Amino acid sequence: MTDVSTALGVRLYPDLVELGGLASALALAATRCQADVGRISAPEQGRGRFTCAELRSDRGTVCVGLGAQARYFMVDIAGADGCRADGDTTDLDQVVRIADAWRGGASLGELRARFPFLDHVSEPVGEGVARA
Repeated sequence: MTDVSTALGVRLYPDLVELGGLASALALAATRCQADVGRISAPEQGRGRFTCAELRSDRGTVCVGLGAQARYFMVDIAGADGCRADGDTTDLDQVVRIADAWRGGASLGELRARFPFLDHVSEPVGEGVARA
């Protein structure tokens, strides 16, 4: 077994194993969906280089991780202004679409309406809070 297949688990993520990890799969999905997801990075060492990715923009960061016991993608949006949102989806294309919408200026409320898998949303202190 290769490092990438050991880290990802061939059974749950065979497509990601074939592509060399989550960051590469996100880049391919972004191209396929014609989505602008910003700069994609992954840790340089350890298991995380295959299982974690960050999509960075001036608005903040969309962090993506993998479920360990079942196939899903954990999404955590951290805005530069302190707003936060997170949720899980089984669709990698949804991950790149949400990052594209975020980069394009969509508010957290708009994201939640468009991507119902976002189940925790909070605005910066002093701007009201919208929660599930």
